[in-house]
Amino acid sequence: MGVGKINNIEQKKPVLKLIGTDGNAFSLLGKAKVVAKKNNMNWEEISKEAMNGDYNHLLQTLMKYFEVE
Repeated sequence: MGVGKINNIEQKKPVLKLIGTDGNAFSLLGKAKVVAKKNNMNWEEISKEAMNGDYNHLLQTLMKYFEVE
């Protein structure tokens, strides 16, 4: 499991399982939102960053905050 910084606090990244998920951006965001809420992450911050670019930026942002499988 990877380690990342959220609000300048080093934490282990929660696992976001995308294998078998529809590759649609909204599907990915939906799964990420569920995991973020379960792990008390700042979903507003994550989603704002994720949607501030193209599809590749979305994937990079998800990998920044989650251990993507």
